[in-house]
Amino acid sequence: MAFSRRSNISNFSCCFLVIFVLSLHCENHRVSSSASRFIQTRGTRFVLGGSPFFFNGFNSYWMMHVAAEPSERHKISNVFREAAAAGLTVCRTWAFSDGGDRALQMSPGVYDERVFQALDFVVSEARKYGVHLILSLTNNYKDFGGRTQYVTWAKNAGVQVNSDDDFYTKNAVKRYYKNHIKKVLTRINTISRVAYKDDPTIMAWELINEPRCQVDFSGKTLNAWVQEMATYVKSLDNKHLLEIGMEGFYGDSMPGKKEYNPGYQVGTDFITNNLIKEIDFATIHAYPDIWLSGQSDGAQMMFMRRWMTSHSTDSKTILKKPLVLAEFGKSSKDPGYSLYARDSFMAAIYGNIYRFARRGGIAGGLVWQILAEGMEPYADGYEIVLSQNPSTGRIIGQQSRQMTSLDHMVSNRTNSQSNKLRNSKEQ
Repeated sequence: MAFSRRSNISNFSCCFLVIFVLSLHCENHRVSSSASRFIQTRGTRFVLGGSPFFFNGFNSYWMMHVAAEPSERHKISNVFREAAAAGLTVCRTWAFSDGGDRALQMSPGVYDERVFQALDFVVSEARKYGVHLILSLTNNYKDFGGRTQYVTWAKNAGVQVNSDDDFYTKNAVKRYYKNHIKKVLTRINTISRVAYKDDPTIMAWELINEPRCQVDFSGKTLNAWVQEMATYVKSLDNKHLLEIGMEGFYGDSMPGKKEYNPGYQVGTDFITNNLIKEIDFATIHAYPDIWLSGQSDGAQMMFMRRWMTSHSTDSKTILKKPLVLAEFGKSSKDPGYSLYARDSFMAAIYGNIYRFARRGGIAGGLVWQILAEGMEPYADGYEIVLSQNPSTGRIIGQQSRQMTSLDHMVSNRTNSQSNKLRNSKEQ
């Protein structure tokens, strides 16, 4: 009997061990499968589901603001529908509106549920049309509140402030902003019932649109703020990617790089700010028509090539992270503007993006900006209405196809290299 009992116990232990191992395997598979639904980074490239993810995308900052009026929501749907038809797979838009008209955050920690549901709609529609979102969490400028509104709130609460740059250093202001981060990331979408931090529709969070700091041009003040906020974001959400929202201006860490700036600094440091571990990819913006106003189209295009080349090289060799050209365009308000000039400019920029992407540099671009029909109040000169601008739409569509072809090209190359490595090991 004693031997029989030991045998039964041994058999039971083996069965338990097998069940435990199988359950662990299933759990690991579930976690891995869940993670593969989110866009991730691998070196200087993005991946989705284990495959390369190159993209052509667009900016439509206005989506939540317009969707706050239910009768206007068809404009969001129309833009996503037309964008998807043109092969655009990433959209950058605002997840903030601080004070003012149709405010999401009416005062520190006080939110308008109606406007939050508008953002829910934007996220839900993006998912419906297969578009991933980059959601920006506040603004450097006073449009839609931004730094100015946060500092004003602090001043009204009795905090001693001197300028908008106190946004980066005053504890009270940083608490307000962290509260907004938490409110957005933990928001449960009223349409999909999925928390934002668990929704793979969202590609990435952006800390602030075009951060600048006038009291410290070195980039050190901003660097401390980015480190603190990036750490906080990752403590709440380690599934999504995170970027800063930078234009790409160089700072004091590599003085020789300042020659690539358009003649001035803005208080950021492209290198040190993006070397922060919690920052997953770098961004640059490019507006040579504004930064080099008055200079010829040829001079502006030469600046663009240098700007893109320098940052692409730095992302590959120093940061070792993906790079996105997150804003670019040509304004109809520019002197001597023509549709042909805009289309030529965009074709040239798209060509540069594609060439850099092939070499592992820039991984995608986001044109500024796409509007729906009947949105004249949002027109800023850079607007593109796909249904009304067929020539520009063809250029955008061609770029989308080029970037999609890179997905297959790089995937096939990677598979071929893996097969060669496997065969050499077997031999």
